[in-house]
Amino acid sequence: MRIEDYGLLGDLHTAALVGANGSIDWLCLPRFDSPACFAALLDDEAAGFWRMAPASGGMCTRRRYRGDTLILETEWDTPDGTVRVIDTMPPRGEAADVVRIVEGVSGRVPVRTELRLRFDYGRIVPWVRHVDGQLEAVAGPDAAWLKTPVALEGRGTSTVGEFAVSAGDRVPFVLTYKPSHEPHPRHVDPEQALRDTEAFWAEWTSGFRYEGRWDDAVRRSLITLKGLTYRPTGGIVAAATTSLPEQLGGPRNWDYRFCWLRDATFTLQALLGTGFAEEARAWREWLLRAIAGDPAELQIMYGIDGTRRLPEYTLDWLGGYEGAAPVRVGNAASGQFQLDTWGEVLHGLHLGRESGIAPVQNAWDVQKSLLDFLESHWDDPDNGLWEVRGDRRHFVHSKVLAWAGVDAAVRGVERHGLDGPASRWRALRDRIHADVCEHGYDADRGTFTQFYGSKGVDAALLLIPTTGFLPWGDPRVVGTVDAVERDLYRDGFVLRYDTSADGGVDGLPGSEGAFLACTFWFADALQGVGRHEQATEVFERLLSLRNDLGLLSEEYDAAAGRQVGNTPQAYSHVGLVNTARHLSGTVPATEASRTAGASAGAGAGA
Repeated sequence: MRIEDYGLLGDLHTAALVGANGSIDWLCLPRFDSPACFAALLDDEAAGFWRMAPASGGMCTRRRYRGDTLILETEWDTPDGTVRVIDTMPPRGEAADVVRIVEGVSGRVPVRTELRLRFDYGRIVPWVRHVDGQLEAVAGPDAAWLKTPVALEGRGTSTVGEFAVSAGDRVPFVLTYKPSHEPHPRHVDPEQALRDTEAFWAEWTSGFRYEGRWDDAVRRSLITLKGLTYRPTGGIVAAATTSLPEQLGGPRNWDYRFCWLRDATFTLQALLGTGFAEEARAWREWLLRAIAGDPAELQIMYGIDGTRRLPEYTLDWLGGYEGAAPVRVGNAASGQFQLDTWGEVLHGLHLGRESGIAPVQNAWDVQKSLLDFLESHWDDPDNGLWEVRGDRRHFVHSKVLAWAGVDAAVRGVERHGLDGPASRWRALRDRIHADVCEHGYDADRGTFTQFYGSKGVDAALLLIPTTGFLPWGDPRVVGTVDAVERDLYRDGFVLRYDTSADGGVDGLPGSEGAFLACTFWFADALQGVGRHEQATEVFERLLSLRNDLGLLSEEYDAAAGRQVGNTPQAYSHVGLVNTARHLSGTVPATEASRTAGASAGAGAGA
């Protein structure tokens, strides 16, 4: 199936992807970053899946989320009648549960369920037996139990059940996971779990605060972000999957089941700007715990619990999504030096202060340590925010974010009365600003460049005015927006950068689709420079890429007309929320002043 054929289930610890054919083809248990027990998404059915559908099979007729929840309802109209499958993962209690209820809508429809559990990303076949009226599957540290009134039998390497439902019938299935050394879990009541899940989402969405156009799209994106949240720590994964390709059939396949620090500012903007202060606070506190320690050891990403070691390796027994290999677990980019991360963290924590999130004891001391490192290393070359695996460069975006981090510190002293050498920081801020304007701007082409001396541009340059480095009306900003449109705007969408420019800056083979977050930035930039109608046109084109459930992956392949990259992608949904707020004029004063106030203080270096 296409990437956009999948819907998301989640229990705020992990997530499952359910296809439009009724098959769960991806589920990692017990956490987002655990090995998958259903991995057909990255190979074929031999890697594990759980299908629940009419015996005749086929893609569903329609599907939807039940209101503002992650309860998925999938319906098939068949010659025998209509059947509905209700899928949910109730918020985690004693154990992880997947609840599937088959409901007869009309007629009498034969239904078939097929379960193939394969632990460790499809590699391990568990020992399966019937115990006390339920199916038990055990292998090493993993165990799962399936409870249902339907008679199940083994056929080959699958467990199969066949039954029929008439109008009004409801047939439940509950799959429960727990470590194999622990006592058998108590099975949840499926109907009560459904009611509890619906009540949870109703309570959560009651905090939604957004008045503007595109209300439904914003609301669904925020629910998706909540579904990508690891509740015990407040961390938000970049996506629920690994190794969905940026280029169909290509090698740019990465593991996104981790938390990137550079997402902090954008995520905080989206959450704070729509009423979810508690989630913003939890994300801020995850951030502070993750970065605690030697500032020189700051990483660009961490595990959902703050884990630092994320070694990258390949799963060679999996063929990859539509043959896109290798399948990777872990992410070697976690060891890269990306200068913008220091600035992004400082910038994001300042946004929290400006928005009234109560400070955490000693947080400012941590930030001053980050500033000490930034002061000594802002002029070092780095790998850049796109995590290039080629040579380190003096990336312009990295320098601008270093400036933004120092600027945040200055304003912490000036606006919030924090202690620090403000005069020294102001001088550093001006020095960085002058360096970027001298070496990162090409006056002949009228644009900032991807890195010092580069002949290419980078979509991240669109963020220059959002940091306050220069105002939207500055000719250098307007020229950069024009250059990005000229060089990176393809088929109505924006590439991150030209992979062939400057001799291939990223050191990787192949190409990629249009990065959706960058296209949201482009819409923001068009709005910022006064091109309102074009900004709205770009934004609504992006909205049209969402699947029938309102979900977006990382990128879009315009030639193939398909979503590509890991899904659902938090960065894409954060971009949707923030751009909707900007175009609707609902950005709060505290956030808007971040740009206006900083611009006024940047004149000496301009």
